[in-house]
Amino acid sequence: MENSIFKVLEELESQSNLEKNRRVDVAPNDRMLAITKETGELLNLMMRLYNAQNVLEIGMSTGYSTIWFAEALKENKKTGKIITIEQNPNKIRRAKENFEKAKVNEIIEIKEGLAMEILTELSLDTNYKEFFDFVFIDADKEKVIEYFDKILPMVSKGGLVVTDNMIYPEKYKEDMKKLSNHIRDNPNLKSITSPIGNGEEITLKIK
Repeated sequence: MENSIFKVLEELESQSNLEKNRRVDVAPNDRMLAITKETGELLNLMMRLYNAQNVLEIGMSTGYSTIWFAEALKENKKTGKIITIEQNPNKIRRAKENFEKAKVNEIIEIKEGLAMEILTELSLDTNYKEFFDFVFIDADKEKVIEYFDKILPMVSKGGLVVTDNMIYPEKYKEDMKKLSNHIRDNPNLKSITSPIGNGEEITLKIK
């Protein structure tokens, strides 16, 4: 791992731990709400194994997970890119700073706004039909099935969709259970729930 990436990931992990342990006072809208380090390592490894090229992320926050994706993309020596969606302007500003420090900003395209509006816009562009081979969903859980269904036609055959927070926090348990059932009702998908981190639904589009 390049030193510039390692240092930024380490800084963000430290900040995230401080927030989770309530050792710093941060306004709710400014909290990182980042994936765990173990989840980052898992997603990075999956991207490497699948030789992922085109990545879509819903819910960038301050860019911790995005940098894990960028590291894998650079390691795969692909010419693809990461499209990441975020609504919060302050988090976008912080993420841009993190991407520049990590020296990965050139392969990341940030789309600012409401996730469903942006996903609808992307879905209407034929260039994105079955375009993404790796998708990560970490946005508002009440709309997670809507996001999943909107994304699915843009996922390549053999592509992966990973959804965060399947197990924790428990307040999302019902929403995530509905998603899990929804996925398993689709014969074109294979899916498992991993207990790593906050719980990850790993879904393979088989056709």
